[in-house]
Amino acid sequence: MNIEFYTESKKVLWDEYVQRSDKTTFFHLTGWKRAMERAFGYRSFYLLAEDNGQIKGILPLFLTRNLSFHKALISLPHAAYGGICADDKDTENLLLEEAKKLTQREGADYLELRNIELKHADLPIKDLYVTFQQELHPDPEKNMESIYRKTRTMIRQGIKNNLQSEIGRDHLEEFYHIFASSYHNLGSPVYPLRLFKILLEEFPETCKILVVKHEGKVLSGVMTFFFKNQVLPYYGGALKEAYDLKVNNFMYWELMKYGSEHGYKIFDFGRSKKGSGSFDFKKHWGMVPQPLHYQYYLNRSNQIPDINPLNPKYQRKIDLWKKLPLSVTKALGPLIVKYIP
Repeated sequence: MNIEFYTESKKVLWDEYVQRSDKTTFFHLTGWKRAMERAFGYRSFYLLAEDNGQIKGILPLFLTRNLSFHKALISLPHAAYGGICADDKDTENLLLEEAKKLTQREGADYLELRNIELKHADLPIKDLYVTFQQELHPDPEKNMESIYRKTRTMIRQGIKNNLQSEIGRDHLEEFYHIFASSYHNLGSPVYPLRLFKILLEEFPETCKILVVKHEGKVLSGVMTFFFKNQVLPYYGGALKEAYDLKVNNFMYWELMKYGSEHGYKIFDFGRSKKGSGSFDFKKHWGMVPQPLHYQYYLNRSNQIPDINPLNPKYQRKIDLWKKLPLSVTKALGPLIVKYIP
């Protein structure tokens, strides 16, 4: 068994492994590697375990810096999921040991593995994130029945309000303005527009934008990834003045309906922080939160990083950010978000 660094000659083998393994996620695809490099300039270290020309395990890593000036190796930045995917425990352990050595060689403060499942009993865990997933039935009405009554009511109000959905690869500029407005309302720095352009380029068949319109105007939108049998709404937002029309509930229902009608089996609502507004929103869809096991190897740091908006020390900055003009946050946000990987 050899542990080596990814090269472009391994691209097809790597992506084939991601597609056939039941442990991999959308973010393990090499398209995410190129997107992060192109959008943020991160340096990548993609490790693979190979035996007789066959890949037996992978670990994608990026070297990043955060707002606390810490240097970190992360699998994977700006992704809900990451970490080691391997055929067996021995291969997993080999990849982990190589990642620890790499963390030391690069002088990184820590290694962060964004695992879905608990994998490394000896590594500390950040108990912050959960994910929400729901089985999709071929019959949309059965999906509707699984949603809590209050949310069903709001979906139906959206239908009565004559909202219309459209899914494809258009409306990027309108989607980005809405997304940036939503992030401004949350007090969060927004991603650069170029990231979304790059994602559409890197995933021409599996990245789409669903928008909701009312009387011809786009009011909300969600960029979604389609991976194996999964629908992953990942970047979404709505105009604040359209909330009364129930655009958010209608939007995700339309996406869920689209997924079931096109043969997808899982609706992955993605990660949320415990105690956050998005956590409450998703829970009302009848989905049970599943803990995410983000684990750390601490090299030059003595504690797990805590860079998140629920940390009280960031509250004043968040309040100030909300008061800035949207145009200013759209200009400054992309300069900051690189350091919130």
